[in-house]
Amino acid sequence: MQRNNRLKLRNKMIKKVLEKSGSFFKGIRIYPARFLAASFAVTILIGSVLLCMPFSISSGSISFTDALFTSTSAVCVTGLIVQDTGTYFSHVGKVIIMTLFQIGGLGIMTFSTLVLLAAGKSIAIRDGISLKEDFIHTKSIRVQSLVKNVILYTLCIESIGTLFFYLEFKALYSSGKALFHSIFHSISAFCNAGFCLYQDSFEGFKGDTGINLNLIALIVLGGLGFMVLRESSDFFVKLLKKQRVSFSLHTKVVYKATFFLIGFSSVLFFILEYNNSLANFSLKKKILVSVFQVVTPRTAGFNTMNLNTLSLGMVFFLIILMFIGASPGSTGGGVKTTTAGAVFAFLRSKVLARESASLSNRTLALKQITKAFTVMTLGICVACVSVFVLLISQSGVTMKEVFFEVFSAFGTVGLSLGLTPRLNDIGKIVIILTMYVGRIGPLTFLYIFSREIPRGRYDYVEESIMIG
Repeated sequence: MQRNNRLKLRNKMIKKVLEKSGSFFKGIRIYPARFLAASFAVTILIGSVLLCMPFSISSGSISFTDALFTSTSAVCVTGLIVQDTGTYFSHVGKVIIMTLFQIGGLGIMTFSTLVLLAAGKSIAIRDGISLKEDFIHTKSIRVQSLVKNVILYTLCIESIGTLFFYLEFKALYSSGKALFHSIFHSISAFCNAGFCLYQDSFEGFKGDTGINLNLIALIVLGGLGFMVLRESSDFFVKLLKKQRVSFSLHTKVVYKATFFLIGFSSVLFFILEYNNSLANFSLKKKILVSVFQVVTPRTAGFNTMNLNTLSLGMVFFLIILMFIGASPGSTGGGVKTTTAGAVFAFLRSKVLARESASLSNRTLALKQITKAFTVMTLGICVACVSVFVLLISQSGVTMKEVFFEVFSAFGTVGLSLGLTPRLNDIGKIVIILTMYVGRIGPLTFLYIFSREIPRGRYDYVEESIMIG
């Protein structure tokens, strides 16, 4: 009897606590940008704790800073490492890292929504908004359909990539090791993560056509964006049915920007490095390396040659590619191809003395131009602050190394000129924050601190200043 009374009393107390906490949290508005940012932050912390565990390390121990750096790099699909992935971490640790960059590549919201769908529960409106902001540019699609398509396309592409890798690796390793390496690198490439199980990345495979083409295909597909992949698959289905088909402006801009950057950059790399870093390569290797090394800076992070042998001009050009990055709604980072396209359209309109900016015979809204310049400006500001802090906190570094490292972190690329292992704790924290802002996006980061409704709007007397 006394035991039952105690249980009833305890249940009442728990109920009161839950009611009070519920009323407390009910008054807190969680905006999509904040929820998305918090999701990535929580996942990074969980990954850090897991990587600190003894079962994640081959031998010895790892500092929390290094674990946090590795976890952030994985969740933010960057690929910068302070410890060699293939030798320092155990098999369990490698699986944890692979899981983290798979989660980061698809987005935290996709996984949480998938869990809810599997449990048969409804999706909160704010979760749906966050998911759409992260992956799509239109609101004319159901969240459930979006998640199913994202998972379906991802599994199909990564499975095909794994198969092609396995056909190459089976001649080099045992069946089990070849399969694990195939799965790891297929997911890493599609998610544009840049994590590799080899100390020199893919330098040992610079002449292997199969591996190079497989990596390039996975990187490009991962960087196009899920809505572009969806629209492209619908395009081919309708084409087979002989139905009238057309791409949206977004897809047109993504494809044009992507193939222009790859084509132009490959030719430029080939010409500038022909008698420099490519001097001792055969013609086949020169072509493969040229194409691969301009695809991977667009947020993938693999390399098939020593980047320190590149000319200073090519290093600067790779920094530009890393800053632009992949496309919206993709697994990649950077300011995005469409942002660069919008800025280009605006500048072109001014040169041609036109009132409006256009792309592919379509006029862009002024708010999109403003958004593009805002993203570009914020990205440059974040990079400049990171460069400044690194230059004053790191000793024995060059401007080239620091700029390359920071833009690689911001673009979630993962390429480095050798600075990453030499970073002190302050430098690691700077790169961690840069990777985080680069992954969630500078505009999303700004929204975290912005007000939902402006407090007190004041319109002052208009007056001009001299510009330029």
